[in-house]
Amino acid sequence: MHDRMAAEWHAVIPRDESLMQNDAETLLLRQHLANFELWHEEDEARAPGANDAAIARVKRAIDLLNQRRHDVTEALDSLLLEQLQGGAGWNGDAPLHSETPGMMADRLSILALKMHHTREEVHRKNAPAGHAENNQARLQVLGRQRNDLAACFDSLLDECTAGRRRFALYRQLKMYNDPALNPAVYNAEARGS
Repeated sequence: MHDRMAAEWHAVIPRDESLMQNDAETLLLRQHLANFELWHEEDEARAPGANDAAIARVKRAIDLLNQRRHDVTEALDSLLLEQLQGGAGWNGDAPLHSETPGMMADRLSILALKMHHTREEVHRKNAPAGHAENNQARLQVLGRQRNDLAACFDSLLDECTAGRRRFALYRQLKMYNDPALNPAVYNAEARGS
């Protein structure tokens, strides 16, 4: 799904309103869309000719996208936790896994984007000699990493369902987007700037 959507979204990016359901698949899509948009905003910030105003605009967009990404990750973990805790195999005393399924899905999303863009580099027409081969080797590494992480993701869900492992909902509690918690924002507001 990550690969397919990354390819489709390079042609047409969906509106957020089309992804408003809160089922697991839609939450995964929303998380992936946030990562997709983050990837491209970060590219803009790194453009050699980007002026200060463009970089400031991109930084603000990145902050909002990161907040959206974290919110969706928490929503996904909350949904999965609710579903698992309602199952017969859930064991609240099982050993705790440090990474949640939502966090793992986020990493899988980013790996899919890395693979998509690395594939583009393999086929880049104006690339220097050896570029395609170097990126083909990178693609192999990324593929192995994704396969390993996907197996760990599946294993975690299987172990949680069987009562051998559990995870907890970890709130990100980001402060940078909250005007009540970010001193740069509330001090500027107090000064009237």
